[in-house]
Amino acid sequence: MSAVYKDEQEDWLTVCLKYLLFVFNFLFWVGGAAVLGVGIWTLVEKSDYLSLLASSTFAVSAYILILAGGLVVVTGFLGCCAVIREQRSCLSTYFFCLLFIFLIELVAGVLAYVYYQRLSEELKQHLNQTMTENYAQPGKEDITLAVDRLQQDFKCCGSNNSHDWIVSVYISSKQAEDRIVPDSCCKTITPHCGKRDHPSNIYKVEGGCITKLEQFLADHLLVIGAVGIGVACLQCLLP
Repeated sequence: MSAVYKDEQEDWLTVCLKYLLFVFNFLFWVGGAAVLGVGIWTLVEKSDYLSLLASSTFAVSAYILILAGGLVVVTGFLGCCAVIREQRSCLSTYFFCLLFIFLIELVAGVLAYVYYQRLSEELKQHLNQTMTENYAQPGKEDITLAVDRLQQDFKCCGSNNSHDWIVSVYISSKQAEDRIVPDSCCKTITPHCGKRDHPSNIYKVEGGCITKLEQFLADHLLVIGAVGIGVACLQCLLP
């Protein structure tokens, strides 16, 4: 009688463990979907701005999150199969993958946090130089497109202010055709509208594009860091 009771108890524990693993697996999937979504959102939304940054840390953090999110999807499937078939070797692989994903997400979160700390200094040192030296220059089409989109999306003109364009290579060249600022500074873009820099014609934003871009990137980095480190800690605590 005791043997039968013991077998029933073991069966009950096995069922409980199965359901528990399924719950863990579901939570990992949700976390993985969040990580994958944040990574894709970071790269897709206004990804043109990445060419204006001196380092690739911002993009690398997003790519790492996409990799981690994709691995979670695959690992989640592996975990379901391991639980259903009760294969210990698959379960061992499953938990090894979770550890690997945990490390990847942690790295992405830390990178985002570190980059967030020095973002302002990098933009101040690099953005003005990039805009004034590379705008509308041969082979720098990606930067030209990024600057035009930046000024139109954030309704700003110049790195710090519109006067930054006076010393730019583009405005000093014949290509500018007597423009004072690029046409993308204009509130309503028309051919050669950059010849007049009156506040009624162009954007005059205090702090220039640096302030706008810094806030935009900082918001994204906070989300990347929070999701990366948060989900990694969740995965660490659940098992």
